[in-house]
This record gives sequence, structure tokens and C-alpha cells, in this order.
Amino acid sequence: MTAAPSQALLDRLAALLGPKGFTQDADALAPWLTDWRGRYHGRTAAMLSPASTEEVAAAVGLCAAAGAAIVPQGGNSGMVGGATPDASGEQLLLSTRRLNRVRRIDAGARIAVAEAGVILQNFHEAALAEGLRFPLTLGGKGSATIGGLVSTNAGGTQVLRHGTMRALVAGIEAVLPDGSIFDGLAPLKKDNRGYDLRHLFCGAEGTLGIVTAASLHLVPAAQARATAWIGLKSPDDALALLRELDAAIGTPLEGFEILPQPCLDAVLRHIPQTRHPLGADQPWYALVELAGDAGDELPARLEAALGAAHGRGLIADAAIARSERESEDFWRLRDSISEAERAEGAALQHDVSVPVAAMPRFIAENPARLAAALPGARALSFGHLGDGNIHHHVQPPAGVDGAAWLAAHGEAASRIVYTHVIELGGSISAEHGIGQMKRDVFAALDSPARLAALRGVKAGLDPQGLFNPGKLLG
Repeated sequence: MTAAPSQALLDRLAALLGPKGFTQDADALAPWLTDWRGRYHGRTAAMLSPASTEEVAAAVGLCAAAGAAIVPQGGNSGMVGGATPDASGEQLLLSTRRLNRVRRIDAGARIAVAEAGVILQNFHEAALAEGLRFPLTLGGKGSATIGGLVSTNAGGTQVLRHGTMRALVAGIEAVLPDGSIFDGLAPLKKDNRGYDLRHLFCGAEGTLGIVTAASLHLVPAAQARATAWIGLKSPDDALALLRELDAAIGTPLEGFEILPQPCLDAVLRHIPQTRHPLGADQPWYALVELAGDAGDELPARLEAALGAAHGRGLIADAAIARSERESEDFWRLRDSISEAERAEGAALQHDVSVPVAAMPRFIAENPARLAAALPGARALSFGHLGDGNIHHHVQPPAGVDGAAWLAAHGEAASRIVYTHVIELGGSISAEHGIGQMKRDVFAALDSPARLAALRGVKAGLDPQGLFNPGKLLG
């Protein structure tokens, strides 16, 4: 059981962290007490903002001795309420945003050490200044932080080639629930000292330790890039195209995203300075990106592969970006879907994954399952076909009070979606985590063996339940 923070504890934390690292000011706290989607709202006795790993450890040690719960938070850009305190006001919010240094970049080893509060976009720029690239990006790169990306095992749009955050983490520094510091930053290729504690923190959502820094793999900066926006009849055709491009082009194929016409319509309606890349609407689109060396002749290879696919009737139309600006414009359309969908009105978002080969089947079959059980319910799917990650948005029937419909039927709709995903051998969380949004359905639907193992790990590292209570496992 956790305890409400006493005034004595708050006084000690204030003295430890100083005015920049401790606040109870309501206006300063307000932006950090609601999740990005505006679904979860909480309260806190204070926000702690340590400026070093040692300050994090000292603050956690004081809280552990007092039995006070801590909710770690990075950029507060998560999608499942995983960084929002509860409504009791008894949980302390610990922000990592002042841990914002890129400690070093070893260009020869292609390894960087970045603190938890480093914003992803800033990290991209730091790597590029050294002629290198961090091959993970996502729509929220301007606010998402390294610690949050590690803690949620973020994916993004380049998983097809480079893997999720876990694959890019070479080492971890974290503060454990007793206030001790785990220093696993050394990027060892071989280390057989039992369980891989570094990767245990990837995807743990702050329930096992507070990540304070990470050693991260970098790759050479891409000297050449080729991006195409492709019109297709169906996800089945998109999968066939993915297989063909993978066989014809191979390693340079970094991204393969799909989205339906209604998603593009929403972006064009709500996001300023966007335009349709093709001359006419198509039922589905693929956004494809290649990256490599200047001598790889990527635009020509992509044009040849798409020309062959068009000749066989596999694709209806395509536009290959003629400049870096046009590539960015294509990606802006994809990255703006969530923002545009939010502007469209009430919807229930699901971040799920299935085996790549099963993705077209899920997209085709799930809307019918929803409509059969909940007449009028609609669904839109988009996402990363290259890794089987589907962003599946369930919308209320047209003409109804959307918020009221979701309140009445949202849980049933999610059960239909998640049950279908599990039937196909998939996961109810592809890249956003479990947080508090999926906690109960995770406990109800997932493997008892998996849940028991996760609870055993949690009990071993955090027996008092001090770190991020109410998230992931409850």
C-alpha cells in the first residue's frame, strides 16, 4: 500500500530539488495533469523535476522511505494515459524533462547517450550534426522524449527496417524503486549475466524503474531518399506490393504505410496547407520510403518497380517525390491523421498489431463484426503494413451524439476489436503501451502465463507498488 505524501516529505523534496525542481503551483501543474488525448485527468501533491540522475535517485529514495507513489512523465504525449496521475492527489508526478542532455555521440561506434528528457526531434538534429541518423521517428517527434520512447517501446514508421525502440537501445540507466541506480549504459554486444535488465525497462511504462538515460544505436545519415504516394484498390494489393518491393529493392525499403481515402479526406479538411498527391481519389494509398547511399539510384529503382506493378494492374496511380520538401509533404499527410481524426469528432482509437499477412483480413472483416453487434458503427484503419501495426478507429453511427454513444458502447466495441486481434495471433497494444486505458482488457483477455510472469517481475522489483500504480498491471 502507498501513502499520501506528508508535509515533511514534501518539505524534504523541495529542499532537495530547489524551486526549479519542485512545484505545487496549480497553473504550472495543470498542463501535465491531463493526457494528450484529454481522456484522463488527475491531481498531484507536487511535481518533481530533477536535473540529474543523482537527484532522481535521491528523490525516489525519500519517497520509498515514506511509501509515496510516483508517476514518471516525459513529454506527456502518450496515447493510453500511462503518464497521468490518478484523481486522489496522493501520487507525486516526476517529470524527466530537465534531464535533457545528449551526453555524448561516438560517431565511430555509432552510439549516442541521451538523457530521458531529450526531445526526439532535438536528438535527430544532434545525430545529423555528426553525419548520423537515429532511425526512429513518429508524428509526435516535437514533444516525445527519449525516456518515454524507451518506456513505451515506441515503434514509429521505420520499424520495417530498424525495429522498435528495444532494438535501438544498446544500454539503459535507470533509478529503481528503492532509489538505487542501475548503470547499464555500456553498449555490450555480449553480456551473459542472467536476465537482460536493460531491455526489461523497454516497454515497462515506468512501472519497474525511471529511465534516466539510454545508449542508442545510430546509423549513417541517408545520402539518398525516395518517397512515393501510391493509389491502390485494397489492402490485399498493398500487401502484394510490399512483398514485391521487398524482393526487388530489399534493404533500402524503410517505410510502408497504408491509409484509406476517408483518412486523407480528414487531413485535407482539417490540416492547413495540405494537398492531394494524386490526380484522383483512390480507395487506398500506400506511402513508401527508401533510404540509402547516393549511389543507390533509389528514385530510379523505385520508379522501375512501381512501373512494373502498374503494368500488371497492381497499382492505380503513383507520385514519386521530386524534392525533399515534397517527401516531407507526403509524410505530413500520414503524420497528421490522428490530429485530423480528433478534429472530426468522437472516435475510439485502437493501436493493435497482427501478423503482417493477416492485416488485410483484419481490416476487411472487423468493420462487419462491429456493425453486426453495434448497428451503424464505422471503422477506419491505417498504419504500418510493414510491421502489422494497425491504428483502428471506431466511429459512432452518423447523426448520433458521439460522446454518448461511445460512453454506452465503447467498451463493447473495444472487446470486439481486441478479441478479433487475439484470434489472429496479435497484440492489443502495438506501440502505445497499455497504460490505464487498456489495463483491464489486458488482464481479461491476455495469456494468464504472460500476466503471471509480468506480475512476478513487478513484485520483485517494486514490492511496495510505488512506481506508476494503476498502469499496465493495475
